[in-house]
Amino acid sequence: MVCRMFRIEAEVDRGRRDLLRSRLRDTNTSASPVLAALRGTPGEREVPLHVWALDESSGLAGGLVGHTWTAWLHVTYLWVDPRHRGTGLGTRLLARAERLARTDRGCTAARLETWDFQAPGFYRKQGYEVVCVIPDYPPGITEYTLTKRLG
Repeated sequence: MVCRMFRIEAEVDRGRRDLLRSRLRDTNTSASPVLAALRGTPGEREVPLHVWALDESSGLAGGLVGHTWTAWLHVTYLWVDPRHRGTGLGTRLLARAERLARTDRGCTAARLETWDFQAPGFYRKQGYEVVCVIPDYPPGITEYTLTKRLG
């Protein structure tokens, strides 16, 4: 039996993080023909997608931050100023992002995460379906992952 000694460290190290990411990417590419086919194509990279709503004084009334990757839009943040909630602004921001992802980037689907006190009902009204529920993430809160086919 071979005994190996390792020094285990717990520290933030961006250089090691990047090396790990690169090695994991290489391992995944070797194991998946789908990911291998993406290598070197524009679909391989995450491309930021931002949509902003500015009020009459050019202040931030709302916005959506996300990215596209392969054929997917990933919505990271969607926020509307409380003064403008209920006006349809969130719907307009999301629709614009979906349209840009579909028409300009060839996306066929979208995904996002939201907490139970945020907007799962809003996203369901926009055609999203719950595909994952994680209770107590963080404790006392439920996280939902939702997806939508972009037609």
